[in-house]
Amino acid sequence: MRILVLGGDGYLGWPVALHLSGRGHEVGVVDNFARRQYDFEMGVDSLVPISHLQRRVRVWREVSGLEISAYVGDLTDASFVHRTVKEFAPEAIVHFAEQRSAPYSMIDQSHAVYTQVNNVSGTLNLLYAIADVDPSIHLVKLGTMGEYGTPNIDIEEGFIEITHRGRTDVLPYPKQPGSFYHLSKVHDSHNIMFACRIWGLRSTDLNQGIVYGQETPETLLHPDLATRFDYDGVFGTVLNRFCVQAVVGHPLTVYGKGGQTRGMLDIRDTLACIELACLNPPDQGEYRVFNQFTESFSVLQLAEMVVEAYPGKAEIAHLDDPRVEKEEHYYRAAHTKLLDLGLVPHLLGPRTLASILSVVERHRDRVDPRAIEPTVEWRSTANVLRTSGAADRATSLETEPSDA
Repeated sequence: MRILVLGGDGYLGWPVALHLSGRGHEVGVVDNFARRQYDFEMGVDSLVPISHLQRRVRVWREVSGLEISAYVGDLTDASFVHRTVKEFAPEAIVHFAEQRSAPYSMIDQSHAVYTQVNNVSGTLNLLYAIADVDPSIHLVKLGTMGEYGTPNIDIEEGFIEITHRGRTDVLPYPKQPGSFYHLSKVHDSHNIMFACRIWGLRSTDLNQGIVYGQETPETLLHPDLATRFDYDGVFGTVLNRFCVQAVVGHPLTVYGKGGQTRGMLDIRDTLACIELACLNPPDQGEYRVFNQFTESFSVLQLAEMVVEAYPGKAEIAHLDDPRVEKEEHYYRAAHTKLLDLGLVPHLLGPRTLASILSVVERHRDRVDPRAIEPTVEWRSTANVLRTSGAADRATSLETEPSDA
């Protein structure tokens, strides 16, 4: 297939592009490198050094003999989006290109506005481009399990059958997002579902859990093919952060009681899920939702697993939760549709944890302990960034490039 990966320079976008290319698909990537700009703003860097996109593409050609087309531009630029979709003529578009951090969206008003304008308007431009250029293009959109929140009933895959006053209908599952970032994803879901219904587009919304890991078969082929590894308090994901803390002798920072339970999946399973969705498209006019995770763990369970797996001494510290969330709650979410398509999960165990810890050990000299602590308080409307070397963002975020 011809597949265009938006946000193809990012943590997941780059290894997905490599995986799809290695599997024989014709792949193009789009990015504007705003994710790298966020690191500059936060005063942090990827634990694993990452090469620039042009070098990545060149090295991939050298080691695999395969081409990846690169487009540099911004999804909030409607003319760029139309032009790129028309030129590459994809059969499927994989959309990773949004500001993805909940803490980042909760820093202050400008970061919240930026996140929603960037994410929602970029996806709207994409929907219009698909409708105008080729409505048969399959949009594979990365959503998040965070759209659902933590209801006291089972979470279904996108839709729920409701009987009310003697009448029954299948309706979108109620959403209880926990940040302005998660709200932007809810807005996306509604806009995509509407475009499918009105314009006859077809889309798969992948409500993804928290991804862990950094190595894939393709990124291991050469150091310049490595993807990023975030551990800081704003962009770092929980399991990766715990592994960094264990290796450098920092207490594993569990927010509150640690009963917050989330769906999780290995980075290698993300690659498989994306390809399965692309190879098994919905019907024209169909909007479908897959819950993309393989297992559920509480934050405390994850911390305890890292402590047990780490060969040295590691301790757990409970911090006041900077987020507004239930610290103990019911959590049971359906996730059968990707399994039905053939997903064979990599489950979290000692071998996977040892692999992540090994990555951290090799790059431990790049860890900045000051970047690990949480710096964003949900209850504040104007957080002051305290990460090491954080740049003073004096101008409006609206004047800066958005995430491709």
